[in-house]
Amino acid sequence: MGLVRTPEEIARIRATLMAPRFVNSEMLQVEFLTRPETVARILPPPLEPAAEPLCIAMVGRWQSNCVGDYEGGAIYVSARHQGVEATYVLAMYMTTDHALVLGRDVFGEPKKLCTTHLNRGGSRMSGWVERHGVRLIEISGDLTTEHGPTEGQGANFNIKATPSCTGDGLEGDAILTLAEFDVKLLSNREGTGTVVLRGTPHDPLDELEVVSVRRATYIEGDLFARCRPVARIPAADFLPYAYGRYDDWSLLDTAMPAGR
Repeated sequence: MGLVRTPEEIARIRATLMAPRFVNSEMLQVEFLTRPETVARILPPPLEPAAEPLCIAMVGRWQSNCVGDYEGGAIYVSARHQGVEATYVLAMYMTTDHALVLGRDVFGEPKKLCTTHLNRGGSRMSGWVERHGVRLIEISGDLTTEHGPTEGQGANFNIKATPSCTGDGLEGDAILTLAEFDVKLLSNREGTGTVVLRGTPHDPLDELEVVSVRRATYIEGDLFARCRPVARIPAADFLPYAYGRYDDWSLLDTAMPAGR
């Protein structure tokens, strides 16, 4: 292992990145409806709103073949593109830099570092994601129905974009990606739930109004992922959404004025 990888090391790394696995996963999710006009405003082109403004708040923990053990949470918004329906990852938070870098640089997930907690006591579960002293996501569920082992598929839209090295806009066009997952579940529970979203200038999740809560679910199992590009987005079109995914750098000025 060194600063310049050998062909054998490159082959091993490529094989891992092309077939990431997230095993012994535990995810508490709460589905809720928000306002249709909010979804229309926050979805970047070329994504379109799905039939209903369905969102998911999630807190979980995972083991993997590529980023070690980690925890995190996310907000997903239902969307569609050219006949494909999937959830758009509006915001995502992770507890380790390994998970942050792979998800952001490979899939295009809008990951940031956080602290998080997932607790289970009988049928009741709760979880939260905290960043800079604010609990941005706080969810709970009373999971009274067990559906048992099952297999299925899932998919997420993400967008890869790079800020320009000059600081002026993006380096080039953004890329819409589709991450697809084969899911093998040992446990699949369902029940009622609650969700609270809070915001800061850097993470304004409170813009996503919780109109009504549909259900809570809890799953345990393994996820086998793959990802592919599906569209290009002109840099100018995506720029407002790109800056919305980052912290507001203009608010992080700690420089002393000249002469002091």
